Amino acid sequence: MKSITIDIINEKAILLLQDLELLKLIRIRKKKAGQKDATDWGRYKGAMSKQPIGEVDQQLNELRSEWE
Repeated sequence: MKSITIDIINEKAILLLQDLELLKLIRIRKKKAGQKDATDWGRYKGAMSKQPIGEVDQQLNELRSEWE
């Protein structure tokens, strides 16, 4: 199963989607008031600083060697 988000441009599309749901081809999940999207990427903005790839590789190798 895959999930997608769509923007309804024309109200006729809602009727078509409801028909697809009746045929058990799709399931419509209504968003509750105040509910945010599953992935709110904005809150992660600036959480990590840019690093040179060599530095990232070195850190990964250090982490991997700790597990050995």
